[in-house]
Amino acid sequence: MDHSLLAASRTTHLKIVVVALLGAILVVTVGIAAHLSDAPARSAGVVKAGQPMAVTARPGTLSR
Repeated sequence: MDHSLLAASRTTHLKIVVVALLGAILVVTVGIAAHLSDAPARSAGVVKAGQPMAVTARPGTLSR
């Protein structure tokens, strides 16, 4: 058994490429899912410059 990628066989290289591709697809899928689940929280409307304000998604009172 070789312990070097330089001396690895073609199937070993193919396995590494497949695992890397699956990992990249998983990261992109999780990123897209997290971005889409965050969309309803951004529906606060347009915020114009003016008085300071606090926007939160949690119900309850605001303490400063």
